[in-house]
Amino acid sequence: MNAAEQSRFDDLYKRHLRMLKLQGKSDSTIDVYARAVRRVTKHFDCCPDLLSPDQLEIYFGQLVESHSWSTVKVDRNGLQFFWRHVLKVDWQWVNIIKPPKVHTIPDILTLTEVERLIGAARKLRYRVFFLTTYSMGLRLEETLSLQVGDIDAQRRQVHVRRGKGHKDRLVPLPGLTCQALRALWCKHRHPYLLFPSARGTLETVCQATAHMDRGSTQVAMKVLVKECGIKKKSPSIPSATVLPPICSNGA
Repeated sequence: MNAAEQSRFDDLYKRHLRMLKLQGKSDSTIDVYARAVRRVTKHFDCCPDLLSPDQLEIYFGQLVESHSWSTVKVDRNGLQFFWRHVLKVDWQWVNIIKPPKVHTIPDILTLTEVERLIGAARKLRYRVFFLTTYSMGLRLEETLSLQVGDIDAQRRQVHVRRGKGHKDRLVPLPGLTCQALRALWCKHRHPYLLFPSARGTLETVCQATAHMDRGSTQVAMKVLVKECGIKKKSPSIPSATVLPPICSNGA
């Protein structure tokens, strides 16, 4: 892209992000919808508003060959949002892309596998993160976003805010998980985040303005699954599971 075209794209991209926030989209949705726009822009090396339906049809044909249908679907939705809310243009060809309906059953970890997974985590923050996620049946983003004020140790419950569907809910807090969260907090003593970004020293961690990075947490999970020899994809377990005690390794 030349300088003028790059400038136009930058303006459109900023508006895309702004409109996603104004529409109340979750952080994860904003991330993948924004990535869809960046991906198609990089592929054609031009501002997306110049692309024709024929070009997009060819693009998605290639995307189907190189990515999963779930990625194709998300990118379709992301570009549809961009066309409708940023470019103010009708999305004429959305029905061209129809991902097949696939019904899958998640791989469930056994209690032994859960013990191995959590026990293999060498850093306290990851060990507590996995324990919290699995013992309460939370989603990754829900655990990362937990704050000190969400924990009611007396009533043994956790206030999960803006979960799936932007709904709040109360989740039972196991005693072991409560102890682990307290041990982790005593390490960093952040004023409100339970899982603050761990960049820098303990002094800087307690001043972090964001929670732990989603991507690095997912990578840590994949590494532990591999180290434990667990041959399951996207492993999950039931929420009501008794888990092993936690040792206080380094934060």
